[in-house]
Amino acid sequence: MICGKIAIMGGGSWATAIAKIVLEKTERITWYMRRNDTIEEFRRLEHNPSYLTSVHFDVSRITFSSDINEVVRNCDTLIFVTPSPYLKNHLKKLKVKLHDKFIITAIKGIVPDENLVCSEYFRQVYNVPDENLAVLGGPSHAEEVALSRLTYLTVGCSDNEKARYFADLIAGSYVKTKTSADVIGIEYASVLKNVYAIAAGICNGLKYGDNFQSVLMANAVQEMSRFLRAVYPIDRNVYDSVYLGDLLVTGYSNFSRNRVFGTMIGKGYSVKSAQIEMEMIAEGFYGTMCMKDINRHFHVNMPILDAVYNILYERISPAIEIKLLTDSFR
Repeated sequence: MICGKIAIMGGGSWATAIAKIVLEKTERITWYMRRNDTIEEFRRLEHNPSYLTSVHFDVSRITFSSDINEVVRNCDTLIFVTPSPYLKNHLKKLKVKLHDKFIITAIKGIVPDENLVCSEYFRQVYNVPDENLAVLGGPSHAEEVALSRLTYLTVGCSDNEKARYFADLIAGSYVKTKTSADVIGIEYASVLKNVYAIAAGICNGLKYGDNFQSVLMANAVQEMSRFLRAVYPIDRNVYDSVYLGDLLVTGYSNFSRNRVFGTMIGKGYSVKSAQIEMEMIAEGFYGTMCMKDINRHFHVNMPILDAVYNILYERISPAIEIKLLTDSFR
């Protein structure tokens, strides 16, 4: 069997949603969480004590562990769903080899300091071969998965048989799946859409209306397309749900942490105060700096990325920066 024993690596909302999906199609899973007190609370309450608390789990079908080496040693497929800024620290404890495991990254972010999308990080640092690396993408708010609302997911992997197997495994009454070979493109798109969602939130906080938001999103997908062509020039349709769909749901939805974070910035919050009040990770904050650094090598015209970077890291007034951005749009 390609997937074998499956482990969820992470304890947040998206990890919880993925665990819900997988447990509907498999008999049992292993679930790695960093803190033992969280595990004990989960077992007692039969739901995640911190995220998606409405989702009930049959805990007798879950093997919980806070020992990452034990989990990796005993499982064949590892679905990583930790926030990207914390991935390195989790993996530093690892003594078990990863190269013969099937690694699926559902992390819609980039590894800070390394400036690598997660599949590249696993490939370069842990020598995981391309055929054992997959990405799970698409427009998919955890809160809607918790409510069993219709969701479309794409499994990207260079080995189509493995991609198809896992896509079929998680497909169900409310989860539609497809496969793709564009692992790198899907990952970069998932990083950029968080940046653009922050831009959408900033504009919302500044009281720009729906008319302008649609123009912003239209320019964002063009900017995304330019970057993907530069960094990984293959034949892709950026209007597929895994690219454009994910951009739209993250830019428009009230479930979007990045949009909420941007809205607070647009209303005048400092970056620090917005982060403290949210109590959740806005991946796009870290993604903005990483993408700015990466683009120094590619020199793609990316005015929205530049504007968000200037607001978050150069402390330029959101009102001034967005006004300059509006003048560049048509």
